[in-house]
Amino acid sequence: MSRSARAFAAAKRYLPGGVNSPVRSFRAVGGAPPFIRRGAGAYLWDVDGRKYLDFCLSWGVHILGHNPPAVVRAVRRTLADGLSFGAPTELETQLAKLLASAIPSLEKIRLVSSGTEATMSALKLARYYTGRRKIVMLEGGYHGHAEQPEILRAPFNDRPAMEKIFARHKNKIAALIIEPVPANMGVVLPEAGYLAFLRELTAAQKTVLIFDEVITGFRLGWGGAQNYFGVTPDLTCLGKIIGGGLPAAAYGGKEELMSLIAPEGPVYQAGTLAGNPPAMAAGLAVLRELQKPRTYQTLQKNTEYFFTELSRRLPPDVQLNHLGAMFTLFFTAAKARDYRSAQTSSLKKFARFYHKLLRAGVYFSPAQFEADFISARHTPAELGRTLEIILAALAA
Repeated sequence: MSRSARAFAAAKRYLPGGVNSPVRSFRAVGGAPPFIRRGAGAYLWDVDGRKYLDFCLSWGVHILGHNPPAVVRAVRRTLADGLSFGAPTELETQLAKLLASAIPSLEKIRLVSSGTEATMSALKLARYYTGRRKIVMLEGGYHGHAEQPEILRAPFNDRPAMEKIFARHKNKIAALIIEPVPANMGVVLPEAGYLAFLRELTAAQKTVLIFDEVITGFRLGWGGAQNYFGVTPDLTCLGKIIGGGLPAAAYGGKEELMSLIAPEGPVYQAGTLAGNPPAMAAGLAVLRELQKPRTYQTLQKNTEYFFTELSRRLPPDVQLNHLGAMFTLFFTAAKARDYRSAQTSSLKKFARFYHKLLRAGVYFSPAQFEADFISARHTPAELGRTLEIILAALAA
């Protein structure tokens, strides 16, 4: 028995399913997960000494790769002064200022510790601001694990269905929350004009439009998806990249809404570790690296060839959806344009494909309906090698 298998068996004794987040359990692909010992650049090493080229990247966090030197240095400097104070620090203001400079819709920002905390807080704020209860989400959309009452679901990319919901519940909808590029049904792209349509629809009924950019924030470029598509929401939720690998997230938007947050206003939300200094230092270091033009330029240049060649050489029953440096392979002949079409992907084929990659030293996200990512540390040679491993796995 491998050391990872023994570690998994031991973990099941104390942790539900042996993990602290369900998708890590490998239940979607079968088998036991490798237990990771360390990461560096584009690679992971497990406790058995196996090396993997990583395309999960802590579920999209590590846009600069694992353990980028600038981030490690910043965290070490901060650790020398302490871990947490439960009191204000200048690092919080510095990160908020940098986020606001990158995303102009963030007039004010509240820093929190997780994406779930950001989305649940944004929805609570929208309900108070509008005095309404109903929330619209997209089928297959994921916005954290908090229970939300009075949820209405609509298919992604379906304008008539969304119009019907807003007509049926006219002036009763507090918020529409959406990932501008859904990544929890696999990567699915918004059709031309769809996000602008949602902006017009929500504005007409004074419904709060919330962009959940926990994944897309800074993944599609400086300024996130709202800058990429040119559509401005009322509130934005951020996470993953802005913490640089440590627990940090944020929600923010128009001052009119954010001034309702305590202590300025009556909407109470608090967190002991919100604005935790090491996480602020890590987030600042990551964003300062992303500000350098070469970072996104290199990432775009390296991914263009990979996606072009992969699209050209895929068999007809496998589809590639990608944008920026995020992508998903669907095992279906149907184009994945919403949750229902994405669900036609063969989970059995994906599981077999996944384990072929793993044996070849390539670590994808271990679930069909999760995104994969490329970092600034993936070289053209590594991407070329991965391309051939993918095609060989599909051929087999």
